[in-house]
Amino acid sequence: MSGSRVIEGKATPRGRFPHVKVVGDLVFVSGTSSRRPDNTFVGVEADEFGTTELDIRAQTRAVIENIRDILAEVGAELSDIAQITTYLVSMNDFGGYNEVYGEFFDERGPTRTTVAVHQLPHPHLLIEIQAVAHLPRPRPSHTEHSTEVPS
Repeated sequence: MSGSRVIEGKATPRGRFPHVKVVGDLVFVSGTSSRRPDNTFVGVEADEFGTTELDIRAQTRAVIENIRDILAEVGAELSDIAQITTYLVSMNDFGGYNEVYGEFFDERGPTRTTVAVHQLPHPHLLIEIQAVAHLPRPRPSHTEHSTEVPS
């Protein structure tokens, strides 16, 4: 299955690009945030005075869950990810991000690069992640062979 897809039920991309593109056995997931389909963000709370609380742990969890959902649409899982690139607005958030990341991946997981960037497409975003995965090979079916022993 090759091709690009915008996934229904996910936040609409903020530009003319797909959520995911499959090329052969490779799956490329566009930069993904904690944005919901209604354009609100997981990990963002604002009070009536405009004071905003941003939660790197909640945003990281939502981003990884969004990537998991996108991968599922093309027949892949988080365990199929080979490489992750993470963009943080502040390296002060690295600890919280790393903590939640470790709930999903360990040393057997994808390679990873984490960089700090000046800003992301919305001021409430602390993190964005892009991923490259490999579609799993079809599992060979194991048929049971009965061996009759002559009596």
